[in-house]
Parts: sequence; structure tokens; C-alpha cells
Amino acid sequence: MSEKDGVTEGSCRCGQVMLKVKGRPMMTMACHCTGCQKMTSSAFSLSSLYPLEAFEVSGLEPEIGGLHGDLRHFFCPHCMSWMFTRFDGMGPFVNIRSALLDDFGGFRPFIESYTSEKLPWAETPARHSYPKFPPMEDFPGLMAEFAQSGN
Repeated sequence: MSEKDGVTEGSCRCGQVMLKVKGRPMMTMACHCTGCQKMTSSAFSLSSLYPLEAFEVSGLEPEIGGLHGDLRHFFCPHCMSWMFTRFDGMGPFVNIRSALLDDFGGFRPFIESYTSEKLPWAETPARHSYPKFPPMEDFPGLMAEFAQSGN
């Protein structure tokens, strides 16, 4: 993962909303759910989980899009890039779309979720796979393993 002074920057497609994160992600993921397939127009979405205090947004104010509910998906109001997701039920974290971060090639997914909805030909190098979301009690162990992995 590319980190300059512990900071990774990124932006939406048009560059009018900028992101900045400090440190490494707590985990990287691929989600195969049909919602992510539709929002990305692809086989799965890639994301990186960060503590909310390590996350900064500047430029235009992101807007909530997608389904409105417990999961809040934030988009650039100009180019409509899906930028990040907040789920208060999981705590003070933000799930950033990895492809928006500069030099995201090193953000290989550590886990994959919703493999029950996965396209038969879609493959990831994830170490752990779940048919739905991982159970909440699995997250501490997964985050500890991710931190030790040097991913």
C-alpha cells in the first residue's frame, strides 16, 4: 500500500471531492452482493475500512445515495462516484471504495462477503469468504489477523 507520511489520498472521478486517510486500513474487503454489483456496474465492490477519526473529506459535500437506511452510501454530487459507506451499527468506522484511493493496487481484499450472490466467474485473492456479511463477533479476530498480515 502506498503511504506517504502515513497519509493516503484519493478522489472521486471528477476530482471535486477529495479523500484523505491516515495510516493503514483496518481491513480490506470485496463484496459480491447484488447491491454492490449494481452500484459499481461490476462483479463486486472493493473497500477499505478505516476508523472515522483517520478519515477526512474536502471539496464538494458528498450526498447520500443508493438505498437510504442503516447503511448510508455517499456519492460525489457532481460525477456521482460512490465514495464511501457509513454504518453506525458497526461503530465509528468508514468503508472507503478502495479504487478511489491513489495507488490502490496494494489494497488486495482480505475478506470477501456475500459469496452467496457472487457471479460464478468472479474470483478474488481474499483469505476469508463469507456467504453473507461476517458475523460481528468475527471482526476483532479478522482485524487482528489483517494487521499481522502486513497486507
